[in-house]
Amino acid sequence: MEKPETPAPKGSDADRDALARLDVGLAALEARGRKAPAALGGMTGSGAGEGYRLLSQMLGGVLGGVGLGWLFDSVAHSRPWGLLIGLFAGVALSVWSMVRMATQAGKPAKTKAAKPKVMGQR
Repeated sequence: MEKPETPAPKGSDADRDALARLDVGLAALEARGRKAPAALGGMTGSGAGEGYRLLSQMLGGVLGGVGLGWLFDSVAHSRPWGLLIGLFAGVALSVWSMVRMATQAGKPAKTKAAKPKVMGQR
């Protein structure tokens, strides 16, 4: 994507130097903006994707616990205790996992931030 040519600025050399510094600063800002998703630790996408991930974690834990409880009940003939224990264990595991994932998502990405340059400094 090429930028259209701008006419040479009219004015003093100081004005041209200031515009050149602004162009360099703008290019650096645009480059930093393109690199921003990589700084998020691979967490790109919308919040809806994270919500679906949490929902699938919750449903998977509950259904997995119920399935294992039902399997235990069918082998041990202890109906309904295995199913109930599996249900509660699945809910507890799902909530624990969701809290862990939410706290990890809430932590800021640990990146080395470049020191911002003040206009006029080199």
